[in-house]
Amino acid sequence: MAIVTLTGWPQPITVEAGETILDAALAAGVPFPHGCRSGNCGACKSRVLSGEVDLAPVSEYALSDAERQAGLVLACRSLAWEDCSLAWLEADAVALHRLCRLETRVQSVTPLTHDTVEVALAIDAGGPFTFTAGQYASLSFPGLPPRDYSMANAPDEAVLRFHIRRVPGGAVSVYATQALTPGTMVTVEGPFGTAHLRSDHTGPVLAIAGGSGLAPIQSIVTSLLASDPQRAVFLYHGVRTPADAYGSAWLADLTRSDHVTTHVEVAADGLMLHQRIAADFAAGLPAGAKAYVAGPPAMVDAVSAVLHSLGLAQADIHADAFYTSADRPAVAAS
Repeated sequence: MAIVTLTGWPQPITVEAGETILDAALAAGVPFPHGCRSGNCGACKSRVLSGEVDLAPVSEYALSDAERQAGLVLACRSLAWEDCSLAWLEADAVALHRLCRLETRVQSVTPLTHDTVEVALAIDAGGPFTFTAGQYASLSFPGLPPRDYSMANAPDEAVLRFHIRRVPGGAVSVYATQALTPGTMVTVEGPFGTAHLRSDHTGPVLAIAGGSGLAPIQSIVTSLLASDPQRAVFLYHGVRTPADAYGSAWLADLTRSDHVTTHVEVAADGLMLHQRIAADFAAGLPAGAKAYVAGPPAMVDAVSAVLHSLGLAQADIHADAFYTSADRPAVAAS
């Protein structure tokens, strides 16, 4: 057991043997910035101020060797061997909301594609639920382990909406897409995530989604245009086949604005989403742009790499990779 002090948080937290610093912080109610919880996104990047921290293997994309040498770690893959102190990075305007535990009731389950549904949840108790567009929550269905899903609704809407795609062999997603019925109680905890809309940014926005990654992108774009209808938005939705595309009515409504362009890229037609973006912006990205990217890890990595190659800084790419529970390796004490 170790006592960990976090800069900006009034009380130290207790970290048990084999427990990551991030898990201990979240259990203590600390609004610690995080994303994938598997060492792949870098959202929980922190600086060790004192003490010894053991870092399990992480993605080079999330934490470079140079950053390691500079004393940075990922809290989701860090074990505290002794009392220590950390500070999470605040180079960007990360939204911090009160973490809530809500009891909600299924209002509707609406098919979006052959394997994806929209689940609408009405809050029964524990609200209000405040979040920033692009964040996600942990959903617990009866008798099943919690799973993370992004809100598709704008923060000012009373009903929470989630896009859930059926994952082969995934008990939670199979239940949600095939057996969930209106009236079922669902526990919601959150909000979480740092790949959210930056309210202080006034430049063009690239909103890029793969599959059900359209959920947080829909929340971001809806919120953005509600406050700034003249903002330039370049929206891309990548899908595997035409049968996987959805949201056509919403996308069509967006294009009524001269400032918004939308494009649905179907991989089966021969061009991957990152290739389309590279081609469309071969002459360069618009000045002052930020990008919001959400979807499968491989797609997020490929798109992020293209954006880097086009000159977009890491600080201007806000990525939410949809990792499944199988993608999250255990952190073993050694």
